[in-house]
Amino acid sequence: MEAVAKTKYLKGSPRKARLVIDLIRGVNVSRALSILKFTDKRAADPIQKCLNSAIANATFKAEQQNIAIDPDDLWIQTCFIDMGPHKNRSRMRPAPQGRAYREQRHYCHITIQVTSDEKPKTEKELKAAESMAKRPVGKKIAAKAAAKEAKKTKVEKVDVSVEELIHTPTIVGEADVLVPTPVEPTAQDMMAAADTVSGEPSETQEENTVRIALEAQAEDAANTAEVADAKNVETQTMATLNETKPADEVMEKTNEDLERQ
Repeated sequence: MEAVAKTKYLKGSPRKARLVIDLIRGVNVSRALSILKFTDKRAADPIQKCLNSAIANATFKAEQQNIAIDPDDLWIQTCFIDMGPHKNRSRMRPAPQGRAYREQRHYCHITIQVTSDEKPKTEKELKAAESMAKRPVGKKIAAKAAAKEAKKTKVEKVDVSVEELIHTPTIVGEADVLVPTPVEPTAQDMMAAADTVSGEPSETQEENTVRIALEAQAEDAANTAEVADAKNVETQTMATLNETKPADEVMEKTNEDLERQ
């Protein structure tokens, strides 16, 4: 998508305006607007208005053609400034040593074209890409590339039953030999084998867990009973031992009195 905007009869010299227009040639639209905003030149403001008009023309043209574009993706493809008329003014300005200079009033025309097409690479970018391609690849990058290629060429896994794997023959020389695949025994198989050897059925996992739970409950009940018995036992303190001491002293005094009589 391409769009053009023009500003004609701009007051100013085309030579001075070209100093500003050269700053935004081939630049993205958003960056060009920021450059023009901070450029301290008189021609920067009208050039910025012309660029905004070109962006608006591009969006309007895209809506008419039913095409979705992002204004931030636009970039300035071509921009130039032409010389305008001088208004045929014949005025003279005094100059030193009795001379006279002709006074002219300059005008210029601005043309800006924006596009949303892919920006072509410059010579510097092409040379940089060639140098990067010639540069030797590191071990890590080579390993990553090899892994990607291996993933692409990887054969999809096929689901095969165990019976088919057991009965698939493997060719050894000229004869076909059946090679069964080894199967690791599980815990249940080992328990069953132990039962067959001893002749006594071993308890299952559920019975084992129930038995452990009952033993834990019995231990808890025994511990609580011991604690209760210890609390019920009355401890002998010094106060309880000295409770009968006053009565004994009274009896001794009475006995002594009786003996004296």
